[in-house]
Amino acid sequence: MDPGEADGRNATPLLYDGGHFAAAVVLERFVGLAIELPEEIVNFVVGRLRTHPGYHRSEALALAGPGGTGVRAGDTGKGHRMQQQRLGNTGLKVSRLCLGTMTFGYQTAREDSFAILDRAAEAGINFIDTADVYPISADLSTVGHSEEIVGHWLAGKRGDFILATKAGGKTGPKPWDRGASAKHLLEAVDASLRRLKTDYVDLYQLHYDDPLTPLDETLAALDQIVRSGRARYIGVSNFLAYRLALALGRAQARSWTRIICVQPRYNLLFRQMERELFPLASEEGLGVIPYNPLAGGLLTGKHRPDTPPAAGRFTIGITAKTYQERYWHDREFRTVDSLHRLAEEAGLSLTTLSVAWVLANPVVTSVIIGASHAAQLDATVAALSVQLDQAVKAQLDELTLEYRLGDATR
Repeated sequence: MDPGEADGRNATPLLYDGGHFAAAVVLERFVGLAIELPEEIVNFVVGRLRTHPGYHRSEALALAGPGGTGVRAGDTGKGHRMQQQRLGNTGLKVSRLCLGTMTFGYQTAREDSFAILDRAAEAGINFIDTADVYPISADLSTVGHSEEIVGHWLAGKRGDFILATKAGGKTGPKPWDRGASAKHLLEAVDASLRRLKTDYVDLYQLHYDDPLTPLDETLAALDQIVRSGRARYIGVSNFLAYRLALALGRAQARSWTRIICVQPRYNLLFRQMERELFPLASEEGLGVIPYNPLAGGLLTGKHRPDTPPAAGRFTIGITAKTYQERYWHDREFRTVDSLHRLAEEAGLSLTTLSVAWVLANPVVTSVIIGASHAAQLDATVAALSVQLDQAVKAQLDELTLEYRLGDATR
């Protein structure tokens, strides 16, 4: 069958289009069939497509190489192009990097937060993640400030971004001001929409699993939120694999809105989710949007075990103790030293290498990156340009293999 006829087009334009459309058709068909193309074919097709002004199929190309690396699309402001990828099995496309906003309004002032958002937008990031409890400080006085900052910044450009928020954390003094009960979620989503100055979010997520609330009650409330138009999709964060599997099954049995993605902690120093959660996500076609790719900053290499941590995740707010318990250990510092040597051999900063490693996992849709200053985004955005050598990837996997073990809940 003629390629043009197969796609409902006349074949003649292919000759006048320099073969660009034909190249796109061929590549997308092979990618869609999960057939790995030889590197020389991918390079040839990508080279042809990247010269075409109308080309926009980066999400298909991103799948062509191992771990989605080796193909670039979407301008990052550094001469590269931001990759876009479908979120799970949905038709929603998001940038391969997502901007996290947990520091906004506490560690990061409003003006600096705006500068970070501006820099992210310039880099081609169209995916923003926040939460009703952000920023997490020592008390409830800052609850919602991150959403308010994002809402003000989005004024006049809401339609240009995919907006995600989360609920379930403690937002007030009353016993029902937390968790995943129907009462709390239905009140929480309305409060988030007010702060974000919008009538809907693209993705509404459970921030934590709530074992005290029946899953059916939670899922029915989330279904109501979607059907009412207040959210387009739903997801979960910090869920164990078996609880997510149970939620998927209950939603299917009751014909409720399906969970489309999961947001886990994941980095070179925390790989436990590879054992069960990631295989489940892959089999169920869920998007995976990991947070904490730099282990709270430890994977930047700026911290030393014999020096008190500078202002940041390890010192500020009620999360400081959590981050120190997770990462501030001799074993982790020894690993960081070894990783730093590998990064130098690869000609990369440890920050860039760490984010590139997360992006190289084929189950990962988009990596949530954060910053307290706009300039910090440069090293993380640079990861999009890295074609992670398979030998280097294997070394990183082997060096951090022990971090796949453990039973942390999040």
